Amino acid sequence: MTEFVLVPGLFTGPDAWRETAGKLAAEGARTHVVDLGPAQDLDAHIARVVAAIDTITEGAEGADGVAGRDVVLVGHDYGVYPAVGAADLRAHRIARVVYLDTGPVGDGAVALAAVPDQELRERLAKEENAKGELPAPAREDWRRWGSTAGVPDEALDRLTAHAAPQPLGTLLQPLHLTGAADGLPTTGVLCAESGATIDTVRMLLRFGDPTVKALVRPGVTFFELPTGHWPMLSCPDELADVLLRAAADEGTRLDPVGDEETTQSGYLRPFLLDVPEIPRERRGAIDLYVPEGTSAEPRPAVVIVHGGPVPEDARPTPRDWPTLIGYARLAASRGAIGVTLDHRLHAVTAYPTAAEDVAAAVAEVRADPRVDADRIALWFFSGGGPLTAPWLREAPPWLRCLAASYPIMAPLPNWGVNDPRFRPADVVARGGTPPFILIRVGREAPAVATTVAEFVDAAESGNAPLEVIDVPGAPHAFEGLDHSDAARGAVTEAMERVLGRLGLG
Repeated sequence: MTEFVLVPGLFTGPDAWRETAGKLAAEGARTHVVDLGPAQDLDAHIARVVAAIDTITEGAEGADGVAGRDVVLVGHDYGVYPAVGAADLRAHRIARVVYLDTGPVGDGAVALAAVPDQELRERLAKEENAKGELPAPAREDWRRWGSTAGVPDEALDRLTAHAAPQPLGTLLQPLHLTGAADGLPTTGVLCAESGATIDTVRMLLRFGDPTVKALVRPGVTFFELPTGHWPMLSCPDELADVLLRAAADEGTRLDPVGDEETTQSGYLRPFLLDVPEIPRERRGAIDLYVPEGTSAEPRPAVVIVHGGPVPEDARPTPRDWPTLIGYARLAASRGAIGVTLDHRLHAVTAYPTAAEDVAAAVAEVRADPRVDADRIALWFFSGGGPLTAPWLREAPPWLRCLAASYPIMAPLPNWGVNDPRFRPADVVARGGTPPFILIRVGREAPAVATTVAEFVDAAESGNAPLEVIDVPGAPHAFEGLDHSDAARGAVTEAMERVLGRLGLG
């Protein structure tokens, strides 16, 4: 019989798990929800999880004195820290560790990372009174702690009523691990409305993210739920089913990078259109693709801005991705100077740095004597969407239009980034912005699609000049994955509209 030990996250306790625990019990599993309660530090919470494990495994030792490995530890956001800490101390009794809408943690990790608000994290990191408390959210503030998608009003009321302050010491004390549990099977349960999907994990793997590389082993599986950060409230039965399947070693496994046909990112596959092999001119962080032949007059430029976050050591870097080169060469084949660049969006907290990089690159492009400095278009991709906000807010007269392909148009709920400078919807709602051409794909991650819908609604309310080109059957980064007539047509049409704004066409 499987024994589940459920470890609640920030501010929550056993009540939040009531329905899921009941469903597990109805399916024949035993369940213990740890009441972490008030405590001074992380060690105290780890001790409570260890006590729960010892209680349910007491007397379960076999003839060799070793307890059966039938305990499945489930940690939700902050709860994964005491769960992993307990697994390290009782590895011989644990069958699997489940990470519920949270990332992997290792030795030295600080649970402050479970606080999704960047500014609050930075403030708490300077806190000297580790004996203080972080107040529980008010009812209307839960969305700041994770997507509340799918949570009924009654459940949100209950969540608020049973919420308890989080002791600061539990967030500030580093997690100390011996490595005893390193080889245990693990499962990640991703909540799509929070912004995490199996496809995004695969993309990070293809980019060479070392954290994700460590998850490519037989004992690691993944599940994805189409809900927000509190699945025990929004879809408790579905969560229970996933936990039972995880205990049975089911789920999606990551393929090791190596089989190019099945693992290569769409960005790294051949571009969907045949474009001339126009050579690049590399200059610092930018590459220019200049149309063949001579021109007495300066040419307009289309600056291609990649998304992210992209790991700092990812190779090739974005300006060498076939997709982005394809767009730059396509622009050059139509008479504009195409530009690709590398910027430092290496983390979701790095948008200010990336914005500075993009501004510097654009200034360098405009300074080139072959470029008509008064006719510039900026084209953003994927996670580069928030970088459109500064250009929308203070659009210079030489910026003739912006474009975006399958963009993330606001920081996702699990990013914990609340910088108002990078929320394009807030800007277009006021109107007065330059023309914006948007390629929207049909097979988009739910959390990303929500940000796009909010942007479109805001543009309509502000009468902003927005043109939407839909590719209903296409996935994110479709240019290397979907070579259908519809996909080719969408890219061609978008380029024609951008060049039209630049006086070409």
